[in-house]
Amino acid sequence: MINEAYLLFQIAGVGIIVAIIHTLLKQAGKEDLAHWVTLVGFIIVLLVVIDTLAELFQQIRSVFLFQIILGGF
Repeated sequence: MINEAYLLFQIAGVGIIVAIIHTLLKQAGKEDLAHWVTLVGFIIVLLVVIDTLAELFQQIRSVFLFQIILGGF
């Protein structure tokens, strides 16, 4: 439960920081750089989500492998 909350706060934190930087850069007239910051923020969040999904699939795989081993007896 704590891990899921940490993940949500991490993603929200990246989103808030990216939104603030994007707004500041856009107001400064550097829209191209603002779009790059948004893209980098999206990639960071995507990597975090992919890592979490990889952990989930590994846990699912270990549960099914454990059932197969026990089913053989």
